[in-house]
Amino acid sequence: MKSLLICLVLLELVWLGNGQSRDHQPLAPAFFVFGDSLVDSGNNNYIPTLARANYFPYGIDFGFPTGRFCNGRTVVDYGATYLGLPLVPPYLSPLSIGQNALRGVNYASAAAGILDETGRHYGARTTFNGQISQFEITIELRLRRFFQNPADLRKYLAKSIIGINIGSNDYINNYLMPERYSTSQTYSGEDYADLLIKTLSAQISRLYNLGARKMVLAGSGPLGCIPSQLSMVTGNNTSGCVTKINNMVSMFNSRLKDLANTLNTTLPGSFFVYQNVFDLFHDMVVNPSRYGKMTSIPIYKGLLLFLYISTEF
Repeated sequence: MKSLLICLVLLELVWLGNGQSRDHQPLAPAFFVFGDSLVDSGNNNYIPTLARANYFPYGIDFGFPTGRFCNGRTVVDYGATYLGLPLVPPYLSPLSIGQNALRGVNYASAAAGILDETGRHYGARTTFNGQISQFEITIELRLRRFFQNPADLRKYLAKSIIGINIGSNDYINNYLMPERYSTSQTYSGEDYADLLIKTLSAQISRLYNLGARKMVLAGSGPLGCIPSQLSMVTGNNTSGCVTKINNMVSMFNSRLKDLANTLNTTLPGSFFVYQNVFDLFHDMVVNPSRYGKMTSIPIYKGLLLFLYISTEF
């Protein structure tokens, strides 16, 4: 096990080095990532959990599995590249210690959700609350020593980009699993969306109080179109998606968009961007011929550059 972890760290080191832009100055000093398996860069490799992607065919595009739940780079990897930053190392990796942390840290953990109970059937995972606590530790124990005074640290954090992609598991690994969780018996779809947004709002306020100012809030994708949900549907499904589930997700997304607007007006000096993931990917599912071969690169690139140029602290 020890030799496997050493090998993994060495592979990460090569991959992170290849991701760094050498042509331009970074558009932001750092990129800090929070979320679930969609943006986990390998944190779950270091904890006892069933939610892991440290085996093939994960990572086939660059020859080895890194812990990312995809064939290659995730959307936040592309985001880091277009910001002119190296790929952001996972918090639990030794590579996030020292000066590497100055360019950003990835706290995302597969199976994590807004609610602490979400994903518990997988074993260990770092909840969103836990990820925020790790961010606080990063600031106090890894970053503060690189700044001469608190004002410089505050300025650095204010200019950094915060990416948040969380909430999907609160449905597919909580609300939509009545055999394991009681939330669907306790809350209506509307009430559950309200609960998630109320909890998320408090969590984002924690990040703001720690110094975060520029944040991308990614909405949930069309979960009614994914195989795990389609497999539970009986009868004909002409749209290719489960409408009831997508309607639930839309309730959450609508509230998340409103939350971004509210926080922009209530948290001084903040700048929030809501990322509408749902509409694009739903259209890709129901109208695939419109897109041909698609990537997420231009979508996230545009969002991050817009966030950068719109506010300067």
